[in-house]
Amino acid sequence: MVKILHTADWHLGKRLQEYSRLEEQKEVLKEIIQIAESEQVDLVLLAGDIFDSFNPSHEAVELLYKTLKRLSNNCQRPIIAISGNHDSTQFVEAPDPLAREMGIFFYSRYDTVIPTGKFENGIEILQSESGFVEMKLPKHESPIRIILAPYANEVLLRTYLGEVDREQEFRDLLAGKWETLADKYCDEEGINLFIGHFFFVKEGQTPEAEPESERPILHVGGTQALYTHHIPKRIQYAALGHLHRYHAVGKEPFPIVYSSSPLAYSFSEADQQKQVVIIEAKPGEKVNHRAVGLEKGRPLCRKTFDNLPDSLQWLEESPYCFVEITFITEHSIDAATRKAIMKAHDGIVNLIPQIKNPQGQESLSLKAEDLEKDMVSLFRMYFKSERGQEPNDELLGIFKEVISQGEKPDG
Repeated sequence: MVKILHTADWHLGKRLQEYSRLEEQKEVLKEIIQIAESEQVDLVLLAGDIFDSFNPSHEAVELLYKTLKRLSNNCQRPIIAISGNHDSTQFVEAPDPLAREMGIFFYSRYDTVIPTGKFENGIEILQSESGFVEMKLPKHESPIRIILAPYANEVLLRTYLGEVDREQEFRDLLAGKWETLADKYCDEEGINLFIGHFFFVKEGQTPEAEPESERPILHVGGTQALYTHHIPKRIQYAALGHLHRYHAVGKEPFPIVYSSSPLAYSFSEADQQKQVVIIEAKPGEKVNHRAVGLEKGRPLCRKTFDNLPDSLQWLEESPYCFVEITFITEHSIDAATRKAIMKAHDGIVNLIPQIKNPQGQESLSLKAEDLEKDMVSLFRMYFKSERGQEPNDELLGIFKEVISQGEKPDG
């Protein structure tokens, strides 16, 4: 039996507006390393969106390399890491020649072929071609076959795999490539895996919502999804990245699973349990898989209050989180209330007013006679149209001060 850890969507360097998440990422990645050690994992699959941007910071890059070194268990535990739609294909593969010596394999370009041969750590690459690798681990007789499906839009696929210019051709091209690889390499004498960073759904079902912090995956003709039946039936487990919550898209004939991101990266992920997946696999048999919860990092919370005392009490009792507060009020949140709330907690990301019983909203469409109105009157119209009420005296005073500064002559 081979034990595998599936993780994805690390988004190293990710920020929550002005808040850095780097220290939390350090802690949760340590937790993942501890899980790999305690579970005695043989192989790690990292299914894309390693970084949050094409040009990650020095700190994010350093965190990745230090983490993978430890996660590889002194080069004894191989790691397969593919790129996602947030990653630069060139940047991800840049360290690959050196990383391979440590048993870490970066894969982001469909024309890349991982070199065959045996490494000093005993890991052996038996066969490979574009989009596929077969490896043997020192302590296991059965080979492990992995179909590699990093994110690619139609431009990348046209470059690597030939012409494609329509939605269905895009799907057919990928499905055909994967099926050809499975027919050629994936029999019941080895363990057959798939790792991909795409938006998969069952054909005919309503797609799972993409997270707010995620760039929607768009392909030819605006399609957002590939279908689960595009993954070859010879596969025993499909390790996916892109969706940020744990989600089993399919269970039969084999599990097709999004492992989740290690931290909540937007308030649409508030209250989600973040996880990694442990898979136990043998040749020719159904795999066993289970999610293992992650506890590190500040949770994201959405709270609604209609008075200041309750707000302050909850904030005092919940110091270790990021929070988005909706504050129900008759009018806009006054300066004293806003100051008290913001001072009470160091993790308030958004403070949103919700106007109680707003007046009927009027159209903002300007009429000819409106053009002769002064700036303050036009601001009143705009504010009432947007908020359903008149601006208060404090806000009007600020607005008048702003426009008076703009009207002062130079010098």
